[in-house]
Amino acid sequence: MANERLRELAGLFFRLGVTAFGGPAAHIGMMEDEVVTRRQWLSRQHFLDLVGATSLIPGPNSTEMTMHIGYERAGWRGLAVAGTCFILPAAVLTGILAWLYVRFGALPGVEPLLVGIKPAVIAIIVTAVYRLGTKAVKNWQLAVIGLGVLTAALLGVDEVTALLVGSVLGALLLRAASGSKALLFLPLPGGLSWFLPQQEGETAVSLWSLGAFFLKIGAVLYGSGYVLIAYLEGGLVDQLGWLTQTELLDAIAIGQFTPGPILTTATFVGYLIAGVPGAIVATLGIFLPSFLFVVLLNPLIPKMRQSAWFAAFLDAVNVAAIGLMVAVLINLGQQTFTTWQGIVIAALALVASIRFKVNSAWIVLGGGVVGYVLSLVGLENVIG
Repeated sequence: MANERLRELAGLFFRLGVTAFGGPAAHIGMMEDEVVTRRQWLSRQHFLDLVGATSLIPGPNSTEMTMHIGYERAGWRGLAVAGTCFILPAAVLTGILAWLYVRFGALPGVEPLLVGIKPAVIAIIVTAVYRLGTKAVKNWQLAVIGLGVLTAALLGVDEVTALLVGSVLGALLLRAASGSKALLFLPLPGGLSWFLPQQEGETAVSLWSLGAFFLKIGAVLYGSGYVLIAYLEGGLVDQLGWLTQTELLDAIAIGQFTPGPILTTATFVGYLIAGVPGAIVATLGIFLPSFLFVVLLNPLIPKMRQSAWFAAFLDAVNVAAIGLMVAVLINLGQQTFTTWQGIVIAALALVASIRFKVNSAWIVLGGGVVGYVLSLVGLENVIG
């Protein structure tokens, strides 16, 4: 039975690792479709609790969700199998692209494949927001919390700040509404400058230094994987000089194009700096903290739900996370829906997802095919 569950986890998350384009919000939408709607491994409420819990710890949220699901399904071995199978395809593909980049000095042309993926991904996020939002917004107080976090995110407030402040204030509001006069004290993340390397001008990069750099990032990286860009620019380009600005931008582009977690950008960077050993060390360094955090946190989640204060806090975190997903959705929509063709692709994908419940992986692949066909007939600028 245990081995069968491990095989199920390996098959599911390897497939998601190959097809999960579009960033954490889309990844979580695919996972919700697979493990809640289709397989019913988790209830939607517990899935929401796990989403909220991943927002409280550093690391890539969607990758940590794979680990939580694996742990729930098959213990620590399931955690290791699910997380590894989700990370591995993107890491291997990113490593191959890094080799091509070093060999030919440029990125292969990939734009035609992206033409239809963006609107398809937006449809997946809309479906996830709808399903999770109907479960998360239980009363008017939670609706106010979600709208407040959404507004803060759209006004440019940092994701971590919006999430934590919204969650703490939301928990206080919920407990006040229930008549409790107690106060909730929760630790907020401190300054992150200590975690950045201090040496400058290093010319010969050791694997130890490279691994330590990405291990520190993995231990403090709150919020979206896109926050990684700021860390890499400040540490690798400005402070250490291990990469040029152009190389960093190309690494970020690869991270966005490849499926799976955007943090496999570390694989690309590691290869540029120290070849295959550097790619392996950087990948292990940035993802290792997530495995440790999930092992420590997962057993505590049911106990947190049993506590009145932490239950209120989890409810507030859940709806705050929905608010952040809506903000991501709005920002993506503004960038994507520049012509009617993009809107049509998204509408078809949305109908396939909500009405016919087509597997999200097929929706992404179908969007890519449609986008490629449009590019061949001269509509390569459908998506700006």
